[in-house]
Amino acid sequence: MTDKKVLGLDRHKVIDQATGTAMVGHEWDGIEELDTPLPRWWLWTFYATIVFALGYVLLYPAIPMLHAASTGLLGWTSRGMLATEMAEEHDRHRALRAAIAATPIEALASNPGLQRAAIEGGHAAFKVNCVQCHGAGAAGGKGYPNLNDDDWLWGGDLDTIQQTLVNGIRHPGNDNTRISQMPAFGRDGILTAPQVQDVVSHVRALSRQEPARAAAARGALLFANNCAVCHGAGGEGNRAVGAPKLTDRIWLYGGDRASLTNTLVNAHGGVMPAWGGRLDAETIKMLAIYVHSLGGGEAAPVAATALVTGR
Repeated sequence: MTDKKVLGLDRHKVIDQATGTAMVGHEWDGIEELDTPLPRWWLWTFYATIVFALGYVLLYPAIPMLHAASTGLLGWTSRGMLATEMAEEHDRHRALRAAIAATPIEALASNPGLQRAAIEGGHAAFKVNCVQCHGAGAAGGKGYPNLNDDDWLWGGDLDTIQQTLVNGIRHPGNDNTRISQMPAFGRDGILTAPQVQDVVSHVRALSRQEPARAAAARGALLFANNCAVCHGAGGEGNRAVGAPKLTDRIWLYGGDRASLTNTLVNAHGGVMPAWGGRLDAETIKMLAIYVHSLGGGEAAPVAATALVTGR
């Protein structure tokens, strides 16, 4: 009996007079706790969640392992479901994609329905692959060209845009990639700091951002000896080497004095992926059609000496 008293088996329970519920025997500053049983519906719900959790762990990926999660008895994965849905979507558009692939890019405009489908497909591909640099509206930013205007570094006709997409710009390992390299005139000691400022003055005078003063005149001679080979004697640019036009006020890295100084001192050379190794030919064709449709696309190739900046 002594053992039972220790275990509390024969202890008289204190009943709360107001509720008729037994007390648990705990007291904090005169406040005691009722031994209220949990509602049966709550207990059954709790047990059901345990059963559901055990079933989920057995059927679906759930347990973290060393290199991956457990696969589950059903073998289901969200990646597998996505791959299935993507394959179904691809099959649904197979005929349309085949028609786009079979039509020369310059002939798509003669089939409005097919061209509209290509633009929509290119827009979708752009949102997945290009907005990270060019922005959701393709307006670009510092170092990333605006694709809505009619200024182009390499060319804005359909074939040229497609070639740029396929081979990229300064993409390592692609022999056909677009290549151009501006010297770091200040960093490499080609020009002194005062000479850099004179060239900046000349370039700003070319773009009508400031009047041609003595510094600009000195910069004109330096420009002729160091820059004209790519940008042209009058700063008209050269599409053959992707050299931007300097006579307008459209700048990839900025046209204020500080930005131009930084460009001359350190040079810039952005990299665009060669999408030919990442996307299929139909997707690249649709991307070219979409970019061309944004407003600055050219009807035919422009001579390499008639250059503009931006792309």
